[in-house]
Amino acid sequence: MTFRRLTQTLFMTGCFFMATIFTQAAEICPLWPGLAPGETEKAPHVESAPGQATRVTSPELHVFVPENKTSTTCMLILPGGGYGTCFYASEGFPNAKFWNDRGMTAFVLVYRVPRPVDKPIYLSAWQDAQRAVRYIRAHAEQYGLDPEKIGVQGYSAGGNLTLLTALNSQTPAYDPVDELDKVPCHVNFAIPIYPAYVLDDGAADPNQNKGQNAKILDCFHFDEKTPPLCLVHGDNDIYSPLGSIAVYQQLHTRGIPCEMHIYSGAVHGFMYWDDLANAKSWQDRCADWVTSIGF
Repeated sequence: MTFRRLTQTLFMTGCFFMATIFTQAAEICPLWPGLAPGETEKAPHVESAPGQATRVTSPELHVFVPENKTSTTCMLILPGGGYGTCFYASEGFPNAKFWNDRGMTAFVLVYRVPRPVDKPIYLSAWQDAQRAVRYIRAHAEQYGLDPEKIGVQGYSAGGNLTLLTALNSQTPAYDPVDELDKVPCHVNFAIPIYPAYVLDDGAADPNQNKGQNAKILDCFHFDEKTPPLCLVHGDNDIYSPLGSIAVYQQLHTRGIPCEMHIYSGAVHGFMYWDDLANAKSWQDRCADWVTSIGF
């Protein structure tokens, strides 16, 4: 086992241990009143390991309220997993703790997996994300939040889902099912972390040509409710950082505030490595950006 692989294994083990402790304080909220759109059953999650869901038919929000709440801003966290797994423990709970430690309420979405058949790979997860934003906005007073201070942060496939949530809020992902669906689903800022499936040479898998001469997918609409974004990527990522650059270019052209950090030598999932000196502060950079835009 290489040192880097050992480091990742130890880190993941630590994440699961921390998640076991951290989940004790979590409120878990189902997203849909009955079956989720397109589903035929409500079944318990199937997991390949604790916190790694490989089949979800009943998506849910895990709610984390900080002990010392100092902010009316909240963060919706979208874990990654290639839309085949939802790594809600390793990419959800530790990041919720990061925001809790800064006085901010956090919500971790356990969205539906695996990828739907004969539909866009992101569709069921995107439906869940829009519904999650509506739930948070509708219950903002209950949690002591400002309904116009909702952020979203996601990783890999969750970064793709973050982009869909931030750029496409004026496009309904599903037909309304109840009164909650009258609530707007726009977010007020977004932080996609090494987003996957951004370019047309990597619409469902890693980029085949390192993103060279590729175009941004037309599923990203950049509508009138697109908020400020902070993009974070590694330059050795199998999901090319040119995807994040393409998003930045679109935002810059439209006059939408955007910050971007691309870390030299960083690979996909660099948040797990502790031996990249230049990338250790990536979370702090995100937090600084959130503060800089007034949240």
